Amino acid sequence: MLAKKEEILQKARALHEINPMLGHRGVRLGLTYPEIYKMQIRAILEAAAECVQEKIDVHPEIMVPQVCTVEELKRVRALVDEVLPEVEAKYAVKVNFQFGTMMEVVRACLRAEEIAGVAEFFSFGTNDLTQATFSFSREDAENKFLPFYNSAGILKDNPFEALDTAGVGQLMSFAVQHGRKTRTGLKVGICGEQGGHPRSMRFCHYANLTYVSCSSPRVPIARLAAAHAKLLEGNYQP
Repeated sequence: MLAKKEEILQKARALHEINPMLGHRGVRLGLTYPEIYKMQIRAILEAAAECVQEKIDVHPEIMVPQVCTVEELKRVRALVDEVLPEVEAKYAVKVNFQFGTMMEVVRACLRAEEIAGVAEFFSFGTNDLTQATFSFSREDAENKFLPFYNSAGILKDNPFEALDTAGVGQLMSFAVQHGRKTRTGLKVGICGEQGGHPRSMRFCHYANLTYVSCSSPRVPIARLAAAHAKLLEGNYQP
């Protein structure tokens, strides 16, 4: 038992990172250890297959995080294509799903036209995208200098609460525009705390996003903001 615990400890130390937010996470982990992603893909597809057998209408989505190049997405799609026929044969049903990506890396936004060739939908992970755009660590920024920046007028808002439409928002608009050059009607959403902020919601409406995802307490505010955005079309200012 002691030898087993020492082995686990050595592995944990080997995996230690100086800056894990920019390290071995998301798709990078899934490609270097494909057994992790294959397990998750199989779980999603088998759950969907069981629903199909029980005549339950489901619309599963496989969304890959932290993508920065289309090659990463192609390799994950290859894992999906490897597991899918096995699941369909096991359950004797056809499993329909969508395959897409989180847009939370600046390079992914700049390469959206290419990435949309593989991804069937985008979801902007605004927490990570904001960190990457500002080069802010959220925890450090909010606990140290961000309150001063807000009170001194260096930044108008906390960009982790209200979407930075002048910076992060421009990356999003670029990605939406160029992604739909490749895939007309590309479904695009936003996932993050900013999704429930009224001003952020207005921006998402005019940036032609398909949906927003936010915590349940923010849903009524988000719906009201979406209605206001629709009523105020033509008078929007970022």
